[in-house]
Amino acid sequence: MCNYLDCRNEIDDKKLQEVANIIRQGGIVVFPTETVYGIGTNGLDSKSISKLYHVKQRPLNKPISLLVSSLEMVKAVTENISDMEYKLMERFFPGPLTIILKKNKAVPNNLTNNTDTVGIRLPDNIIARKLIEYANVPIATPSANISGKPSGINIQDIIKDFGDKVDYYIDGGPSKLGIGSTIVKIEDNKPLILREGSISESEILKVIN
Repeated sequence: MCNYLDCRNEIDDKKLQEVANIIRQGGIVVFPTETVYGIGTNGLDSKSISKLYHVKQRPLNKPISLLVSSLEMVKAVTENISDMEYKLMERFFPGPLTIILKKNKAVPNNLTNNTDTVGIRLPDNIIARKLIEYANVPIATPSANISGKPSGINIQDIIKDFGDKVDYYIDGGPSKLGIGSTIVKIEDNKPLILREGSISESEILKVIN
């Protein structure tokens, strides 16, 4: 049986710290967020990111976003954040919004397919946020599924997909929203919706206008 932590009823902080340390050291962990389950590793380590691509069978030209636990962590991996981008983060963080920002040199190129931007999300899930805080690094996190399959919203289905290729599974019960985050990028002072999730384009426009 693979390593499994049950956080459905209560969070074992000591155990969560141990799992966060596995992430920091480059291990791969499946954990809940409010959208869908994520599969993550140390987002600042290129070797760990390569391993994540391999385990998920994700095409290398598909960038992976970073999950963060605070605005300070956003600033540690990005630069030149505009007022409009700050506005969106202030309104929708924590929550199901991924915002594309200009990355800085701390972010490995293989995370972003050698582009100069990176997706950033601050999840509204206490298990995910504590995990990121305890790891003290942003976590590179695509959805927990083999590429091409539906996003994982139930831990048992995810374990069937990945088995012992993952270092740890954290069970937080079924995903609250069950749909991926809305992805937005600001271009020419206008929001470009790259993927609509539970936050609609009209909600984003309301904040900007």
